[in-house]
Amino acid sequence: MAIVVTGAAGFIGSCLVSFLNQKGIEDLILVDDFSIEKKKDNWVTKKYRQLVNRKNFLSIRSDEVDFVFHLGARTDTTEMDQDVFDELNFNYSKMIWKWCVDNNIALIYASSAATYGSGEQGFSDAHQEINALKALNPYGQSKLDFDRWVLSQNTQPPFWCGLKFFNVFGPNEYHKGRMASVVFHAFNQINETEKLKLFQSHKSEYRDGEQKRDFIYVKDLLDLMWFWYEHRAHSGIYNAGTGTARTFLDLANAIFKAMNLVPNIEFIPTPMDIRESYQYFTEAEMRKTRDTGYKMAFTELENAVEDYVTHYLTPNTYY
Repeated sequence: MAIVVTGAAGFIGSCLVSFLNQKGIEDLILVDDFSIEKKKDNWVTKKYRQLVNRKNFLSIRSDEVDFVFHLGARTDTTEMDQDVFDELNFNYSKMIWKWCVDNNIALIYASSAATYGSGEQGFSDAHQEINALKALNPYGQSKLDFDRWVLSQNTQPPFWCGLKFFNVFGPNEYHKGRMASVVFHAFNQINETEKLKLFQSHKSEYRDGEQKRDFIYVKDLLDLMWFWYEHRAHSGIYNAGTGTARTFLDLANAIFKAMNLVPNIEFIPTPMDIRESYQYFTEAEMRKTRDTGYKMAFTELENAVEDYVTHYLTPNTYY
């Protein structure tokens, strides 16, 4: 039976396809817009059964599918057109959910830590907390809307899991432009200028560079998704972070070290178009996931950055 991966030409989706190939799984149906040239290197060397344009998802034969990883989404946090997210994130995800329900197919879908907004409600993935959350942008709202819709459904796939991705970084994000990770942008900036610009803090309780995020290496996220693929119990919405927030200064110093350079950091104002929606602290509560039996340790930030810089960014290779 085949596994469907939506967003298979994107960052996390293409990494998942490579991960599954390494597990010996090649009976894959990849879903995306494969006409985008800058994404081609993400998928062209992968092993799969079939490519399906995302608009033709319903053409997939359900009797040949065992599992769906729904990772495709519009992820631009600066996009302010709610209609775009309604179409590509909310309504498309509802269609996939209903297809999985109707055909008795298990589903993992990508939610986001953007659903937590400023974090004033905390970072608990308990279902009863979700209605109180307030997203800061249309992207986060689209993910929150879908989480809420899922929890309101009386009919469900045989197993389902919504994963709230925190700050994911790693190989295969070359195409993402402004939305690529801080590690990706920092590496390129340091290569070009021998220094790194980080955003100033515009809140008195945070010093410059001490804004904190829960940075998770994509390889750890793949292990987490594999656990849920194998586990297929305790359906629900779960955080997908490390459970440990680290500062942007920690991240910057790790990048300079991986590049064998002395840190040279300058602080600049946060751009106005994202200043009001900028998260100063994110940290996944991972107890719920641990309680289901997930035992693997997450990669230390410094080790993850070194792996990314040394094995992917420097040689410009793909996972």
